[in-house]
Amino acid sequence: MSMLTPPGMGGKYRITGNRYPRMRRPRGRRRLVFAAMGTVVALGLVGWGTLQLIDVFSGGDDDKTVRAARGTADCKREPAKGQGQNKADKADKTGKASRTAQQAPKSLPKPAEITVNVYNATPRTGLAKDTADELRKRGFKIGKVGNAPAAYDKKVKAPGILLGAPAATDGPFDVLATQLDGAQTKNDARSGKDVDLIIGTAFKDLVKEKDAVKAMAALATPKPSSSAPTC
Repeated sequence: MSMLTPPGMGGKYRITGNRYPRMRRPRGRRRLVFAAMGTVVALGLVGWGTLQLIDVFSGGDDDKTVRAARGTADCKREPAKGQGQNKADKADKTGKASRTAQQAPKSLPKPAEITVNVYNATPRTGLAKDTADELRKRGFKIGKVGNAPAAYDKKVKAPGILLGAPAATDGPFDVLATQLDGAQTKNDARSGKDVDLIIGTAFKDLVKEKDAVKAMAALATPKPSSSAPTC
């Protein structure tokens, strides 16, 4: 064995010339490691991109659902002590006051406190007198009775028009409207408390008295609101 032969070579190689053989580590394992790392990174990027696309096209519904669920949970939480508790108490008192106001009977004038002028704007004769007599039986105070003024004569297509001062909108109009379905309301410049009932061509008859009494009772005691309170 030559002295130039590297130890451990077992005499398999003979060194000739001025160059020596280079010993390199095997490259197969290193390539496998790099390939595996590259695959993992690529799969991670593909998965992240897929999630982003799903979020874009779905409009972030999951996030909205989570926020809505959190909001509901926060709404159900007990109020904090101190200032938070005071605000909760005030809100509860305000809600109770609102419900009480809704359930309180509405102050309405009685039929005897309402003076009704009955005018006929249709070609049918005697309609104003018959209607006025029926309203008188139901407790209303009757004023003038006759044909409608020229501005309304044969020009009212609705069952009737309730005409009066702006103050008559809340109260007298409500009570008189229970006697006639489909009546329109209109204000003029008068200062008195009387109300005109101008009968139109669509008029057939007054509401039956028992139904008018029920409507007036419901008007005096409105039903409480069924909407749930929000926090």
